[in-house]
Amino acid sequence: MPGRPTKGTPSRVDPRTGRPLPEGIRWRADRQRYQIRVVGPSIEGGASERSRTFLSLAEAKRELARMVAGRNPNGSMTLDQWYDKYWPAIESSIRPATARSYGVAWRLRVKPSLGRHRLEDITSPMIESAMVAWTGGASAKNDALAVLSRLLDGARRSRFIDYNPAREVKRPSMRESISPVSRALTLEQIGTLLGLIPDGVYRRYFAALVYTGMRAGEATALRVGDVDFQRGVIRVSRSLSPGIRGELIEQSPKSHKSRDVPLIDALRPYAEQAARGKRGSDLLFDGPDGGRLTNHNARRAVNWEELREAIGRPDLRIHDLRHTFATILFDAGATAPDVQATLGHSSLQVTERYSRAREGVALRAGAALNDALKRADESIDEEPEMARRRTRRTLNGTLMAQPHRRPRGMTR
Repeated sequence: MPGRPTKGTPSRVDPRTGRPLPEGIRWRADRQRYQIRVVGPSIEGGASERSRTFLSLAEAKRELARMVAGRNPNGSMTLDQWYDKYWPAIESSIRPATARSYGVAWRLRVKPSLGRHRLEDITSPMIESAMVAWTGGASAKNDALAVLSRLLDGARRSRFIDYNPAREVKRPSMRESISPVSRALTLEQIGTLLGLIPDGVYRRYFAALVYTGMRAGEATALRVGDVDFQRGVIRVSRSLSPGIRGELIEQSPKSHKSRDVPLIDALRPYAEQAARGKRGSDLLFDGPDGGRLTNHNARRAVNWEELREAIGRPDLRIHDLRHTFATILFDAGATAPDVQATLGHSSLQVTERYSRAREGVALRAGAALNDALKRADESIDEEPEMARRRTRRTLNGTLMAQPHRRPRGMTR
């Protein structure tokens, strides 16, 4: 009979007991299951009705009670389904290069391990267990955790879940097991590296990387007008990085701030050669045919694998040239704030990793102790009392704090 189902309607009667079903539950004869329906927020906004079916009435009652108590029915959608809905919002709010990294992290790590799980079922221990199986280093795992956290944050703001469990997971440490100072080239290695690259566009490009500390994308985007040859300054205000499909996109530097780097004498001849016959808007370091240079095509052109083997650094990366510049700046006596500003670091803590100041602490302390003990040995041949006074005075002057003397006129 058409119309609204009543308690006597077959779908409202439990076929196993013959009793009326509780409000909100009905029997689906076509599926031989109990069905519940709950109204909640829609993915697109507004309200939506979702249904679920269960083999037993007890299961249907328990789930209905949880949903009525405030559990959102949209929490039952899988992470994969939510990604399809919410990814465009994430992509539009981040840099193209970041979106590209997040896309790879989703396809290779997050989706295979967590994509099939419902939003409401994902927990912090589940994420930690998935991370163990993720491939790649700390950077790759952090990208995967970041895209997962953004997805779950969006679900939380949409009130599909109560909290974001990814925020409780400790991020893999980004600190390199080897100090960046250790990865830097020596001055001799710099000369050998540049000498092995044939004279021309590629040698000029690598000279710019090692003598300015610019990121590869910043050197690629540099234009002739950015170089002030009279003042000896290069203005870094843009960067080229690959987009989602690998195309180069011009944008601001990583720190979103422009900065000045020095045009040192070692780089000046290369910069002058690169700028010769060009307009201010032309790329300073372009390819042999006038195209854009990137670290990828530059490495292929100079046979990077053989090049780093020749200088005895088979582990050398393009980014290590930036480490090299930071290290030699400190070695030359530059202050930490100056190095930070030149490199465009976001914090002084990052910059200070390149300083060798702490490496000399043990040597300086050892030298002071050796000097004190040597003086003590030399005083052994003197009169005992005089030797004791000299030893006490020597040690106090080098290793021990001098007693605090109150200024005249001060009372306790």
